[in-house]
Amino acid sequence: MILSDKGVCEINILVVDDEPNSRNSVAKFLHRLGHNVTECSSGEDALSVFFRGDFSLVLTDIKMGGVSGIDVVKMISSSPLGWKTDCVVFTGYGDMESAIAALRASAYDYLLKPVSADELAILVERVKEHQALLRENRYLNEHLQEEVANATREKEIELNRLRKVMARTAALSLVGFFSKPMKDIAAMAQKYHQDRAIPVLIEGETGTGKEIVARLIHYGHLESNSLAAPFVDINCAAFTPTLFESEFFGYEPGSFTGGLAKGQKGKLEVATGGTIFLDEIAEIPYELQGKLLRVIQEKEYYRVGGLKKYKTDVRIICATNMDLKDMVDKGTFRRDLYFRLRVGHVLIPPLRERQDDIVPLATMFLQHFSQEKKKSFVSISPAAAAALKDYFWPGNIRELRNVIEWVTFMYDEKEVELWHLPMRADEADAAAPPASTDDESNVLRIVLSETGYSLDRIKDDVINKVLEITNGNKSAAARYLGITRKTLGLHTGAKSNK
Repeated sequence: MILSDKGVCEINILVVDDEPNSRNSVAKFLHRLGHNVTECSSGEDALSVFFRGDFSLVLTDIKMGGVSGIDVVKMISSSPLGWKTDCVVFTGYGDMESAIAALRASAYDYLLKPVSADELAILVERVKEHQALLRENRYLNEHLQEEVANATREKEIELNRLRKVMARTAALSLVGFFSKPMKDIAAMAQKYHQDRAIPVLIEGETGTGKEIVARLIHYGHLESNSLAAPFVDINCAAFTPTLFESEFFGYEPGSFTGGLAKGQKGKLEVATGGTIFLDEIAEIPYELQGKLLRVIQEKEYYRVGGLKKYKTDVRIICATNMDLKDMVDKGTFRRDLYFRLRVGHVLIPPLRERQDDIVPLATMFLQHFSQEKKKSFVSISPAAAAALKDYFWPGNIRELRNVIEWVTFMYDEKEVELWHLPMRADEADAAAPPASTDDESNVLRIVLSETGYSLDRIKDDVINKVLEITNGNKSAAARYLGITRKTLGLHTGAKSNK
């Protein structure tokens, strides 16, 4: 489409008709309107000429020997450059079915024979306007896509920078491995970092730092190339089975009511080249555990509502505060998935079992929050340090961090003193095991009957006795037994009114 010296917008038109008189008359009329016209006497010639040129309009008779007009329309409209051309067919009054077939084949319009000069002139003007809009939109879209691509590249650069910052702040800077068990875990994380194919299962109580270990496995160290790779986390307890599946695998357009019209990528696809972290893996619906197993073994999956198979390249790290082996024995977690996840295994001991970490971690948190809140704290007094080491820490590192943050919020001294600490004696007593005493209330008597005494019954009797000692306080009972409150609730024999 070009602008002539006379200011008229010319377009290139291809006229196809095996009747010379009809073809010539249409071509001459279009010439007089100021357009560039090429004539062809057959569909075969028309297609050969079309793919060597740039035509805004193709006018073709429907019925021709060999390649028909409908065939010409179909081949042009299905070609990569078909969007640049509007096809119009000629047809007789008695052949409307062919005209309808042409429209279904993506023809722009049709004209009845004999062709009216006025109708032809009007149609050419409509095609000019249509093609002008199409080409302008295409031009703008291409430039817009280029701008979006440039913006995406800039955004990716910024994201990489932020990932490095996040690696230092969220994952690595406030991590302390002081005790031998934690140093061993750090060394093991470095080994797992080197092989992305190995799934890793991290077990430990709430607040022990399972996500931090997962990030350490992902990032390795601050100079690692993995800093630019995505780390995508999913809390398996936060979704219903349906939502979890669409969130994890993604879904195709029209998969379900309320979904995005264009569908959506799943977290698996977003994590490509990096790590997907499945927190609270024990909460994943049983019916989806088989699909997760397939992803791990076959490294492929389907989106919800889709038939296309997607390949995946992710490191899979899972974490739980539940006893997965116990769940396997109870039939609530798949045995094959459990052993597949446990190829790499990290067991994080609770804070109360690694005394060497408590004061160094508290000091590290103190320095961080003191600087953040512009306070004067620099150290912890011996009395306060002893109290920190004596406390049971049911919330583990998370609770320790919160305690130190609270202290730096409430006070502004050089040294943390015993009276600064918010833990009360009754809280420590509730968290720690009941003291040994001759009081009969702390004695659990078990009578072995001749008919048998199951392990499950022993569990229930012990749990009920601990609940009795703790006055029905489930949180205190769970801490005493070294399990989570949720695990405590799974035992049907455990009854309490709190």
